[in-house]
Amino acid sequence: MEQISVTLPKRAEEVSASAAKKMVSLHGVVSTSIIREPSIMYYASKRLIDISLSLLGILVLLPVLLIIAACLIIAACIKLDDGGPILHFREIIGQRGRRFFALKFRTMRPDADEYLAKHPELMRKYQQNMKLERDPRITRVGRFLRKTSLDELPQLFNVLVGQMSLVGPRIIHPSELPRYGEWAHKRLSVRPGITGLWQISGRQHISYDERVLFDMRYIDGRSCITDLAILLKTLKVFIIHTGA
Repeated sequence: MEQISVTLPKRAEEVSASAAKKMVSLHGVVSTSIIREPSIMYYASKRLIDISLSLLGILVLLPVLLIIAACLIIAACIKLDDGGPILHFREIIGQRGRRFFALKFRTMRPDADEYLAKHPELMRKYQQNMKLERDPRITRVGRFLRKTSLDELPQLFNVLVGQMSLVGPRIIHPSELPRYGEWAHKRLSVRPGITGLWQISGRQHISYDERVLFDMRYIDGRSCITDLAILLKTLKVFIIHTGA
C-alpha cells in the first residue's frame, strides 16, 4: 500500500479536544495510509454516475440558458438600434378582469404613439383593426423579432407569475374588451396566452371580428391535447420563420 505522509501538529493543544474525541469514537485510531483500494467497478460506476447526472443537468438547464442568451443578444440589438428602452410594457386585461402589464421586447420606435397621433389616416386604420399591415413604426430589429415572435419571450415571466398561460386567447388592452360584445364575460373566463389559434392560423391580417371568433373557438374546445397541438404547431412555425 502506498503510504501517505502528513504533517502532525507540534503540540497536542493545537488539536481540538472535542474533534479528537469525535474521531476516536467514530473511527478509533485513524490510519495515515489507504486501508482499502476501491475496485475498478467502483471507479467506473462513479464516473458513469457523474457523466449521466451532469448530462441530465445540462439538458434540463439548456433551454433556460438558451433563453437567457437569446434575451441578452436581443436586448443588445434593440439598444444599439436606436438607443431606446429594451422592454415594452403593455397594459392587458386578463382573467376575471384583472389588469397587468405584459412584457415584450420593444419592436417599435420610442415615439410610436406620438407618431400615430400625427398621422390621422394611420390612426383610423389602426383603430379599425388594432393592427397595421405595414406599420412604419416598427424598427429594423423589430421586424425580425415580430416575424419570429421572439419579441414575446419576456412574457414567460407573466406565465410564471400566473397572469398568462402558454396557450390561450390573444392578449388585449382593456379598451378592446367592448369589441367582444356578448362574449366579453366568456373572454375573461380564461388567462390570455402567448400563443393560440390565431397565431398558428397563418392568417395574420384577418379582421378583428375574425380574431375574436378564433378566441371563442379556443375557449370552447380547450383541452390539454389542444394546447399541446397548438404548442407543437407554434414551434413548427417558429422554426420555419427563423430558418432553423
